[in-house]
Amino acid sequence: MTETTTMNPLGTEPIGHLLRKFAIPSIIAMLVGSLYNMVDQLFIGNFVGPLGNGATNIQFPLSILNISIALLCGIGAASTFNLSMGRGETEKAGYYIGNAVSTMLIGGLLLALITEIFLEPILIGCGATDNILPYAVEYSRICAIGYPLFILSAGGAHIVRADGSPNMTMAINMTGAIINTVLDFLFVAVFKWGMTGAAVATIIGQYVAGIMVLVYLTKFKTVKLHKEHFIPNLQMIGAIAALGTAPFINQIAMMLVQIVMNHVMGYYGALSEYGPDIPITCAGIISKVNGICFSFIIGISQGLQPIISFNYGAQNYKRVKDAYGLAIKIAAGLAIFFWANFQLFPRQIVSIFGSGSELYFKFCTQYFRVFLFGLFTCFLQPLSSNFFTSIGKPYKGIFMSLTRQVLFLTPLIILLPHFFGFNGVLFAGPIADALSFTICFILVRKEFSHPEFQNI
Repeated sequence: MTETTTMNPLGTEPIGHLLRKFAIPSIIAMLVGSLYNMVDQLFIGNFVGPLGNGATNIQFPLSILNISIALLCGIGAASTFNLSMGRGETEKAGYYIGNAVSTMLIGGLLLALITEIFLEPILIGCGATDNILPYAVEYSRICAIGYPLFILSAGGAHIVRADGSPNMTMAINMTGAIINTVLDFLFVAVFKWGMTGAAVATIIGQYVAGIMVLVYLTKFKTVKLHKEHFIPNLQMIGAIAALGTAPFINQIAMMLVQIVMNHVMGYYGALSEYGPDIPITCAGIISKVNGICFSFIIGISQGLQPIISFNYGAQNYKRVKDAYGLAIKIAAGLAIFFWANFQLFPRQIVSIFGSGSELYFKFCTQYFRVFLFGLFTCFLQPLSSNFFTSIGKPYKGIFMSLTRQVLFLTPLIILLPHFFGFNGVLFAGPIADALSFTICFILVRKEFSHPEFQNI
């Protein structure tokens, strides 16, 4: 091994220790990120009502779009940075970090401006009904103000972790979420500011977290960052985007699925006993609860990234294989645990988000048990997609990130209701999960049959 490898703990410390060190803060960071929307939904559901919860679901594609930009730049920069460090190319490393930060801030400003100008058409395009639209406009117009630092805090967390500071990543995310939670209680439950209060609480938490990232960059440990590192360079941005495209496309796919789901739920809901508002509201709640499960799995995936990238760059393929195998075992156990709870306690989980009619709880229970029936297989796709990105094979990662959401779930959501009515929407979930798992299993098995992994 090179001197860089032997000096770097990513190349020498036990895999289990490294995975705990990087994955636990990443999991906590992901959980905290999920809580941003969930906390709003908890307070809105209990103090505003189901239509307010429906509004957060309509706004959710915009939140996903912010996260997609953050992951494009954050994971892309972290991967290029760690690969460069593994190869000993330290001079390039600072440019990857600086260009990612600049791109996140510029992207956030542009997205905020577009949202403010075209807000109502965007929300209608996301599936807002006449009853939900006023709540969604009130909430989304304020949230848009926070986009630049929302993106920086979410994407910057990956950069901070790549610098060897996973605990700081955790602190950044936890600080923002704690502020959001406390202010949600104050603004929504105490002051009764409704949707406006929830939105203001959210952006204050995001701004504090974003400022913490900016402060950390002034004390970056691995390389010294200078002003020239932050000047946009198309070559550097292209390299970052190449390795950040897989998680970016995965988020964009989630956004498109959410929009299609909102429209399909509204359309077929209006033809059923539930009406259009109950399915849209329930689907949003359950999507965010399911996000708790994926916070663990994606957190493991993100914690795995620097270990995989560094050791693959250093040609230490045994450590790459061992790290991936350990991560898969842990993620599979967590997926089975969440699947069992969602099957056994759906009504109890939904009740946390406020009261509703018996029809409301009937639909939520059915949605939990049928649409998420294949959840126990969902660990493989995000881990494997990020694995290919981490070893510098972004096209395979991109394809894998498309399997569940774009190639299978969206067509099935549109097609199956023609044959099975409203139940077809629910059947689409487990079918897409099974197909995605099969494709990912085949591709990963083929990758590990290559000589570099066999001759170890």
